[in-house]
Amino acid sequence: MSSIRFEESSVFNQLASFEHQQVVFCHDEDTGLKAIIAIHNTVLGPALGGTRMWSYETEAEALYDVLRLSKAMTYKAAITGLNLGGGKAVIIGDSRNDKTEVLMRRFGRFIENLNGSFITTQDVGTSPKDMEFIRMETKYVTGVPEVLGGAGDLSPVTAKGVYMGIKASVKELFGTDSLAGRSVAVQGTGHVGEHLVNLLRIENAKVYVSDISQERMIKVAKKYGAEVVNNNSLFDIDFDVYAPCALGATVNPETINKMKCAIIAGSANNQLADEKRDGQLLLDKGILFAPDYLINAGGLINCYSELEGYSKKRTMQMAEKIYDATLQVLKKSKQESIPTNIAADKIAEKRIQDIKKIKSSF
Repeated sequence: MSSIRFEESSVFNQLASFEHQQVVFCHDEDTGLKAIIAIHNTVLGPALGGTRMWSYETEAEALYDVLRLSKAMTYKAAITGLNLGGGKAVIIGDSRNDKTEVLMRRFGRFIENLNGSFITTQDVGTSPKDMEFIRMETKYVTGVPEVLGGAGDLSPVTAKGVYMGIKASVKELFGTDSLAGRSVAVQGTGHVGEHLVNLLRIENAKVYVSDISQERMIKVAKKYGAEVVNNNSLFDIDFDVYAPCALGATVNPETINKMKCAIIAGSANNQLADEKRDGQLLLDKGILFAPDYLINAGGLINCYSELEGYSKKRTMQMAEKIYDATLQVLKKSKQESIPTNIAADKIAEKRIQDIKKIKSSF
């Protein structure tokens, strides 16, 4: 899943760069809706991806974001073994001030008109309540509250997948997957981060927590018996695992140079500031990187489970398979002396090509 530098080039040039099947521009003057739905690949099944609502500075920036994110969803579904394609949607606007019931329901009508080739769920700037509104207009939506038959909160399953990715990485490096006595720095103590801290502490790992929100960081540290670390001092400490669970691009030449950890494994999307450059830098330095789009796939697994008929036990069992998938990626990386993110891409691409022999697209 190579990085593509953002340029304000023509729409069709951007589509060619990312190899998308379809992009739908949604505009409705009455509701103020401006949205873009990107369907990257449907060889494995219908494209599933969240709807993000964000105040983009330009429409070109929104297009770039939805193209990049939807391609990532294709790879995430493929490497996790799900029968789903990759898609994403963005609504241009301020989620705090511009969002209304009619806007979300109008957006739902655009999804309905795609006849099942795209299924959405919540993302940054959208909530289970928004999914309720979308569901009033289309059945092609997941992430609705449990009381309406949905899977509810995605964060426990996401955290479970990250936890399994950490255990697999520790197994690869140290010969045992026990986390007792291992040290893990969790950067970001939101919903996923907090659930991850809990899982790590249950196994008696030493956990450091860091967050831009002092209040939340201190609360989580006290609740689970973790140690607080200032963001600026995070890489001054020796620990086994760095688990970025907040913003992306925290793994870059500057931070890599400071890192003393053996493993990077967290839930944040797009952790490598530049995938080609930084993946190689980590390989050269001997830091094991568990690809983010593989180990943070719990949310996607949760949505897939909801589509198939939700069972909490079955969903957690599916998330546990991230352990073996991570070991497979690490093995390929070692055998071919390539960065782990490239190894993950190759495995995902092979699955898509193999299934393409059966069917071309959804």
